[in-house]
Amino acid sequence: MNKKKNLLFYFLMLLVFGGIIYWILQQGRLLENTNQLSHQVQANSTAQNNLHVFINSFREHLTLSLPVLLLQVIVIVLCTRIFGFIFNKIGQPAVIGEIVAGIVLGPSLLGLFFPGISQFIFPVSSLNNLQFLSQVGLILFMFVIGMEVDVSVIRKQAYDAVIISHASIIIPYSLGMGLSFFLYHTFAPPNISFLSFALFMGIAMSITAFPVLARIIQERGITKTKLGIMALTCAASDDVTAWCILAALIAIIKAGSSISALSTIGLVIFYIAIMLFVMRPILEKIYSTRKTITKTMMAIVFIFLLISAYSTEAIGIHALFGSFMAGMIMPQHAGFRKNIIDKIEDVSIVLLLPLFFVFTGLRTQIGLLNQGYLWAACGWILLVAIIGKFGGSTIAAKIVGQNWKDSLSIGALMNTRGLMELIVLNIGYDLGILSPEIFSMMVLMALITTFMTNPALNFINRVMR
Repeated sequence: MNKKKNLLFYFLMLLVFGGIIYWILQQGRLLENTNQLSHQVQANSTAQNNLHVFINSFREHLTLSLPVLLLQVIVIVLCTRIFGFIFNKIGQPAVIGEIVAGIVLGPSLLGLFFPGISQFIFPVSSLNNLQFLSQVGLILFMFVIGMEVDVSVIRKQAYDAVIISHASIIIPYSLGMGLSFFLYHTFAPPNISFLSFALFMGIAMSITAFPVLARIIQERGITKTKLGIMALTCAASDDVTAWCILAALIAIIKAGSSISALSTIGLVIFYIAIMLFVMRPILEKIYSTRKTITKTMMAIVFIFLLISAYSTEAIGIHALFGSFMAGMIMPQHAGFRKNIIDKIEDVSIVLLLPLFFVFTGLRTQIGLLNQGYLWAACGWILLVAIIGKFGGSTIAAKIVGQNWKDSLSIGALMNTRGLMELIVLNIGYDLGILSPEIFSMMVLMALITTFMTNPALNFINRVMR
């Protein structure tokens, strides 16, 4: 009975209110303009232009900033995941494939063979948005890297690890500065002093990719072995030292005068002291009172991260150093760090970090290396990088008491540059220290030295079984 009643109400409602709508439309026609002919001509003209208006509107929507950025993110994430999967299958870290994907999407391949498609996906006017979003990804990534550095492990292996890691910095640093003496006249940009160029070439030769090295060690199942622990400790110590040196170099390069440089370095020391002796105890106390990671705790972590990054940028060094330091002084509780990393890492590594790879690829123009002397210079850069990092680490490891197999393995692992090298190179490019040619050479060097890590380890294990 209720169903029939409801159905009757439904049909009566449609009939009554449908009739009202019809009556309103009929009365509305009386309000129309009496000049029907003029309206008919206008309607015909509008009908003929509807298709053109739709097409033009569609094209205009595709060129707006947000649709362009969304298309770029879709293409970049898909491409980097595909290349990462392929390289993982051939025994290489996925990050190598992601770096290669960035070069493929840049002017070296896509822009060279399909310039129309390249211009449609990556118009020049959109690159600033892509850069800013990739910088956000880098800030989050460096924060995660800072949290992955276990200071207690460094303390346990401090003596040997510091000797090896510092040898793996000072030796390639010196060789890089020596090489810059021969490269400066030909490749340094105008108005860049030899001091700035040489100092930066030194640090670019000295960096080790701690995250890539950690993943290689994990994939090979040697995380808890003596070799794995020593290599991780050396890489962590290397990263901390290298980033501190880089912060000082940026301060010197940006300051221009020795007084300004000393002032900036003084501010950096003050900033580090505040972080270690003021902010670290505060964060420990906040976490110890809560013991759980709530939304409020996450908000505190993010605000602290952004303030730290902002502070180092305001001082005159890079925001990435601030995010790295913020990660390092987070509470040492393993559960806390793991939960924070799990919350941030996926968004950073899967979504935002590939934007940085492609932005680097858009800057890398391998086509510029179109003459023999350019490839010769690239070969010298690669040779000096391998001798300095691989050789320096191996010799230092042997001197502190490692056997030859472990010494050579540590050298191969410390020669891994990967993503950290790209970050350093982009900082140099943004500061105007590196020309497009030398930037492309250094990117190739980073790619090759990282690519050779797994084959080198396999060769060492096979020969020195």
